[in-house]
Amino acid sequence: MVKIRRTNPILRKQIRYLYKAYKTYGAPIWKAVAEKLNVRRRDMVEVNLMKINKLTKENDQIVVPGKVLGYGFLEHPVIIAAYAFSKSAKNKIEKVNGKCLTYEELINLNPKGTNVKIII
Repeated sequence: MVKIRRTNPILRKQIRYLYKAYKTYGAPIWKAVAEKLNVRRRDMVEVNLMKINKLTKENDQIVVPGKVLGYGFLEHPVIIAAYAFSKSAKNKIEKVNGKCLTYEELINLNPKGTNVKIII
């Protein structure tokens, strides 16, 4: 069993779910995301929309092992799964017909994790 360092019960549940998805579907992407979430709070990943806009194309599926922030703009729709979204980021993503998902929703949509990018 992997030791979970985080004390937030919601985050601990997310990490356990990602490890379970890794074992169930054999997709190493879910294990990588779980390991990135299981870090100290100051090492938690925060990604701005500007970076997502640069690294993605239209209708890409991406995973952020942390929080998505609203700095910058998004020019094309993407499907983003993250632990948390800022209000401005969520509004900007939905404005261009993108989707903000939880990890569970993305795993149900794409259990094997094919063509899913991790943005750190």
